Amino acid sequence: MNATIEGPDGRARCGWCSAAPEFFEYHDTEWGYPVDNDVRLFEKLCLESFQSGLNWRTILAKRDNFRAAFLNFDFNEVAGFSDADTERLLLNEGIVRHRGKIEAVINNAQRACELVQQEGSLAAFFWRFEPGRSDLPEPQTVSTSTESVALAKELKKRGWKFVGPTTVYAFMQAMGLVNDHSDACVFREKVEQSRKRFKRPVSR
Repeated sequence: MNATIEGPDGRARCGWCSAAPEFFEYHDTEWGYPVDNDVRLFEKLCLESFQSGLNWRTILAKRDNFRAAFLNFDFNEVAGFSDADTERLLLNEGIVRHRGKIEAVINNAQRACELVQQEGSLAAFFWRFEPGRSDLPEPQTVSTSTESVALAKELKKRGWKFVGPTTVYAFMQAMGLVNDHSDACVFREKVEQSRKRFKRPVSR
């Protein structure tokens, strides 16, 4: 799993980029860079939930449609969605029309609002689960971790849905809580430097 593939510029990238040409830009510009923006964090967790049972290429191709459908994942707005909104979204061919997952986004938006009230921000809460350096596995060798299990458990305790340990670990990889770029990937060091500069958010 810790293999690489040659990118368009001839430099090594994480091997999973070979699954689709559009993965290169996502890998190079987004995946693994630390994020402290609450809306982006909420969006990614929702999209990872939609990915469950599917593949990331499907979700990435529909990402703009998801953003339009869920008001750019502004959880303060989505929290007010009604049953009528759920039925409307089930008719939207541009997204994944899965009732449970759509209802989970609305539920999780409500839970996100509560979490912000309790913790000050989603970022402060999520970054509490960043693993220590001594706890990191070899890149791309696991699909869950002790921290993702703990975070999933805490989210479920707080009423969140469709947030299992595998979904949560994929979220942590993408949002920079772990640097899971392959050792030989040319972007591993760039992401690591970004993580070193990143100011970890704290609860109020």
